[in-house]
Amino acid sequence: MIDRLLSGQRPDGSFGVHPYSKWKGAHWRLVSLVELGIPARNRAARSAARTVLDWIAAPSVPLVIDGKERRHASMEGNALAVCCRLGMSQQVRVRHLAEVLLRSQWPDGGWNCDQHPAAKHSSFHESLAPIWGLVEYHRVSGDGRARDAARRAGELLLEHRLYRSSKTGAAIHPEWEQIHWPHYWHYDFFHGLRALARLGLLADRRTDDAMQLLASKRRADGTWRTGGRRYWTPATEVADWGDAHQIVTAAALAVLQ
Repeated sequence: MIDRLLSGQRPDGSFGVHPYSKWKGAHWRLVSLVELGIPARNRAARSAARTVLDWIAAPSVPLVIDGKERRHASMEGNALAVCCRLGMSQQVRVRHLAEVLLRSQWPDGGWNCDQHPAAKHSSFHESLAPIWGLVEYHRVSGDGRARDAARRAGELLLEHRLYRSSKTGAAIHPEWEQIHWPHYWHYDFFHGLRALARLGLLADRRTDDAMQLLASKRRADGTWRTGGRRYWTPATEVADWGDAHQIVTAAALAVLQ
């Protein structure tokens, strides 16, 4: 699968499309490559990461509406996590990604790209990847600000028991009760649990509902499979993930253990 994800790479590190092109751009391939455990010193992965930094770390003017920065923070979150896992955390442009996330965090602990002034609450979709990125950045840099920001975002998930409305107790969205792979930037209870595992917060009783939901999805043969909407198609992906049972099972077991 790693070879497949690196197929078609050009001498400049790109894959012939914009880094963010769904789902064939370097940004998305790298998320999958890192999840699959590609070695940190892999030259091809690092070359691809540099093309991502050329795009995402370029100078830009923040969009601030009603005192809150509106940002697709999943972009910086995924890129920061990838670069940290590839041993690139000391680069100025990588540190810049962390600073952008710290600067743009909303008071409730998350991030949001919604440009409507009435938007007051963070987006779980935009907050999931920043948790990953900031955890990875803290791990390699020791930056306590990154750790604290990630924990504030984790508290946002816990306040909703990972997938439930704080008002009604019902699932916020039916897809949030499914397991997706690759999820790219989409949120669900499973990847919420993985984020809290990285934060060391799975012992919090507010994860009980989600942990029980995960256990209930285990099949008779001991595996887990993806369900719900598939965000990728053979036409938009470079790899056929199928039901991703091996990857999802390993990730589920890591959460439960």
